[in-house]
Amino acid sequence: MNFNPFSLEGKRVLVTGASSGIGRQTAITFSKMGATLVISGRNEARLDETLAAMPAGEHVAIPADVTSKEQRDGLADQCGALHGVVHCAGASALAPIRMASEKHLRELFTLNYDGPILLTQRLLQRKSIQNSGSILFIASIAAHIGVPGVGVYSGTKAALLATVRCLAMELIKSKIRVNCLSPALVESPLLEMMAQHVSLEEKARDYPLGLGKPEDVANAAVYFISDASRWVTGTTLIMDGGLTIS
Repeated sequence: MNFNPFSLEGKRVLVTGASSGIGRQTAITFSKMGATLVISGRNEARLDETLAAMPAGEHVAIPADVTSKEQRDGLADQCGALHGVVHCAGASALAPIRMASEKHLRELFTLNYDGPILLTQRLLQRKSIQNSGSILFIASIAAHIGVPGVGVYSGTKAALLATVRCLAMELIKSKIRVNCLSPALVESPLLEMMAQHVSLEEKARDYPLGLGKPEDVANAAVYFISDASRWVTGTTLIMDGGLTIS
């Protein structure tokens, strides 16, 4: 008999931000591991492309903007029973603190922090996440180290780390696990945006194992949603290709 603690067979998982980058790859990887997906994102056309790239199954695509209460609540109300949630929706924008506008601050916190936390709240209120389920937030290495120009973005991700520790304790009785992944630079649309301001070749030299790929983060997400991580909660896994130890 084959035994695979990383299998996602029989699990129904919501992945936000599934229209591109890490979210898209997470949805595709999860579907290949046997999960049934509810995928969400703001761009309906790109969401359909993600759906088309997944193996056939009873997957559902629900376009939604997590910064909108109406759309966020609508998404939660349509999800049904879930065994896992992976919050991939998010964005970054460069702005030194001395130049960051209040609009910049509010927009990043609304998308990177308020959205995933309030969506989780709605799902918990509806009891959509089953006992022994798993919630995973995609944070960032920027929450752990100082990076010039992304102070507000770093703050949004650091806030997730702190909240996750508390939420994990609140859900202990239901054995619902809550964790974070903190990836460093990954080949994604976000990296392409950064390339307009900094040299990626120069950045890559700081990574002993090279820059990451969306697949690397998706594979780690499999661990956190699968039963392989049944004894792990309230923690953060740093994925940085050796950046912080070099």
